[in-house]
This record gives sequence, C-alpha cells and structure tokens, in this order.
Amino acid sequence: MIKELLKIYPQPKCTLNYNKPYELLIATILAAQSTDERVNKITAELFKKYPTLESFAEADLSELENDIKPVGFYKNKAKSIKETARILVEKYNGTLPTTIEELVKLKGVGRKTANVIMANIYGIPSIIVDTHCMRLSNRLGLVNSKDATKIELELRDIVEPQLYTIFSNLMVYHGRAVCKAIKPKCEVCTIKDVCKYFKARK
Repeated sequence: MIKELLKIYPQPKCTLNYNKPYELLIATILAAQSTDERVNKITAELFKKYPTLESFAEADLSELENDIKPVGFYKNKAKSIKETARILVEKYNGTLPTTIEELVKLKGVGRKTANVIMANIYGIPSIIVDTHCMRLSNRLGLVNSKDATKIELELRDIVEPQLYTIFSNLMVYHGRAVCKAIKPKCEVCTIKDVCKYFKARK
C-alpha cells in the first residue's frame, strides 16, 4: 500500500508552513478542526506580527483571538497559544520539549500535535492521527475505531516503524486528492484492490 502511494506522492511532507520549531507547534494547534491551507494563510501574517515566542506570550489575548479568528475555536486556541508560549519561554528556555509526555502537558497539545513535533522537528518516525489518517485507516480496514490514541497504537503494530511518518503523510495526501470525506474517488484509487471500503461497495 505504501509502495503504491509513494509512486503518486514520492515525497510526502508536512503540509503546514513553518520556519522555526515553535511555529510548527502553533500552526498545529491552529490546525485542529481547520484545514492546513487556511492555517497557512493565517500564519503567513501571524508569524510576521509575532516574530518570537516572547511576542506570543505577551500578546493581547483579544487581539490574538482576532488574528486567528478564521480558523474556528479561536478563543480556546488563542489561550492555548499564549499559555504554551509562556511555558516554553519560562520553563524550556524557548525550545520545545523532546518527549511526547512533556509535549502533551502543554496547553492545546494532544498526541497528534506532539507526534507532528516528534516527526518533523526531532526526526523520530511517528504515527500522526489526523482526520485524514483516521478516515483512511478505517476505510482501508487497517483499524476499526474512532479513538485517535487507539488508532495510533494499532497502526504502530501494522506499519514498519521507520515508515510511521511517511505513512501518516501519505494518508493526508491521498485523503485530500482521492479518498475524500464526502465523495471518495474510488474509481481512480490505486490501492482500491486492498481497500475494505471499496470491496464493500462492489
């Protein structure tokens, strides 16, 4: 399955734009219940307005809320970003924690966000269960669950460890291009022959 998808998407990468490690953390917090495309539009201006972690930590909350309003759930996300920035400055000297356990203690950071950081900042292969990974993994028949943590653990037993991040990114690419939420394009899918969803439609 991975081999076939790599023929179509040879270099699957994180689709959020960032230049600094903490920018990826903030972008991933913003991406919850929103599209990466929308987040990238917002962060293009956001990271100019707030060029340091300190500037996020010291930001006026209502102003920050307004800056990120288009992503939805902006009030909670603004609080999370401001508080997380403060903790990173005060406790971690501006660097990101290096373990899942420490990352998930940050405001607004769950296992998905933590795995994004582990994979893209620290280069540790990680299963990232976003909406695409959850949908495709279930459709393909790899898992049968809506619980993100359970899906992550089950996929760890199925996918070769060195391919964790590649697999996760492929799910995003394929989910956007072919295996869409509403109308999946099964007729053009190159892995339909091993897909539980497609076989059930026949």
